[in-house]
Amino acid sequence: MVEMKEAVAEVANGSDAAPRMMTGGQALVASLQRQGIDTIFGLPGVQLDGAFDALYDAQQRGEMRVLNTRHEQATAYMADGYARVTSKLGVCLVVPGPGLLNATAALSTAYACNSPVLCVTGQIQSDMIEFGRGLLHEIPHQLEMVRSVTKYAARAMRPEEIPALVDGAVRELWRGRVRPVEIEIPPDVLFAEGDVALLPGAPERERPQGDPDLLEEAAKLLGTAERPLIFAGGGIHGAEAWAELQTLAELLQAPVVMTSNGKGAVSDRHYLAQSAIGGIALLPEADIVLGVGTRFVDPATSIWKLDAGRTVIQLDIDAEEIGRNYPVTVGIVADAKVGLAALAERVAAHNRRRPSREAELTELQRGVEARINAVLPQAELASAIRRELPDEGVFVSEMTQIGYWANVGFPVYAPRTYLTPGYQGTLGWGFPTSLGVKAALPDTPVVSVNGDGGFGFALNELATMARHEIATVVLVFDDNGYGNVRRIQQVQFNGRMIASDLTNPDYVKLAGAFGIAGRRADSPAALATELREAIQANEPALIHIPVDAMPNPWTVLGLR
Repeated sequence: MVEMKEAVAEVANGSDAAPRMMTGGQALVASLQRQGIDTIFGLPGVQLDGAFDALYDAQQRGEMRVLNTRHEQATAYMADGYARVTSKLGVCLVVPGPGLLNATAALSTAYACNSPVLCVTGQIQSDMIEFGRGLLHEIPHQLEMVRSVTKYAARAMRPEEIPALVDGAVRELWRGRVRPVEIEIPPDVLFAEGDVALLPGAPERERPQGDPDLLEEAAKLLGTAERPLIFAGGGIHGAEAWAELQTLAELLQAPVVMTSNGKGAVSDRHYLAQSAIGGIALLPEADIVLGVGTRFVDPATSIWKLDAGRTVIQLDIDAEEIGRNYPVTVGIVADAKVGLAALAERVAAHNRRRPSREAELTELQRGVEARINAVLPQAELASAIRRELPDEGVFVSEMTQIGYWANVGFPVYAPRTYLTPGYQGTLGWGFPTSLGVKAALPDTPVVSVNGDGGFGFALNELATMARHEIATVVLVFDDNGYGNVRRIQQVQFNGRMIASDLTNPDYVKLAGAFGIAGRRADSPAALATELREAIQANEPALIHIPVDAMPNPWTVLGLR
């Protein structure tokens, strides 16, 4: 057995691609290593024993880090957070049936936000799949089920098939629009031995460059436009297209309206950076609109939507997104990074003389800021966070009152430092996702913003935070209820309150019970102080902030 483990280590490190005898579990771990994976978020169970036994050897060699959680949802949320701030694969490992089902809320969130997550799942005994015998963790059509929240799902039935299974899944993940993928391996296959030939690892992601004729047409339209406007979404971060976006925007003197997932694509210190509220003011006078890496939902469906017949250029890596929400004049299927670079190069040949719009757009920013900061207490509380969080610090938002305000009001100064659950709006995603972010960036401050309702979905992961010494700072804004639901019941249903009040623990004592620093802040000033000290300590911490009911920022600001 020792000789086999040494051989597996040699093959995993790429020293020998010749077939070697190994178990399915060893083939899985070695294949993951060939993809550059060195961190896995997992929760063990009987169908995964063969995989975790192989992971034990890799961890003992210092080649793999395994972070175990208290619930399967957290494995996939942590993988998502890890992936979003690194461009690496985020890998979760869960048992089949209820384990995978527990992880699907997180996978649906990663799917909505185009996050590179690989979910590795067990199965029941290979010769019993789809027989319906009622074996432990058996559910019918598991592959078909998980395909609703992944772009690819497949299974290996022999150890020899595992390298191709892993390689194929990773290739599919990086091909075109990035989204989660799933692979599954039955327990008997993980224990079985086979003559396994490992593969070198999938190549880097594809970056389609776009049709040259369409790029030229778009460049002419943009270059001759008088007041172009750019909408930028999360696809900018996925493609790492920040520099290319800013170059094109500066050439055109085009303000950049960033979606919540696009925040940070251009620093909010730049005069061209605008929120949705700035976009409302700019949209009527824009003679051409360029949408990049965004589904273009808000301008098409909100109360401030784009009027019909406007000249619209859309650049997206997913052909199915072109024109989905608004008809386009020119649709370009391309990676945002190379597509924007090509546009900038071509625009330079057609661009009109453009005076700087700095004075005009800076004045707009000031007016928007004043309007946003009038929404209290959200503005004061979020501003306290911003003052203490360094530019490179990561703000992990949530479906909560501070989070809603932050989507339009929180200044962001660097790419990938503001994370949301996207259109999935997954309550409870924020805290476990922030643990994955901090696991990826141990030297970077990470703040998780939660309401008491959402935090309750995953407060058991305080144990994960403590066990692995993950120094996220968790903020819990506590109004003793599902605040958004309660406000809707009060305003729209004449105070007919039902199922929206909560009973909460003493959060400071709760943190202490897990061995985590517990703090309390009763005002924005106190929040700033407690957050500053927690960031400086760089230790797992929870700050409890009691709050009263808050106004709806969407209606106050006229966004919905």
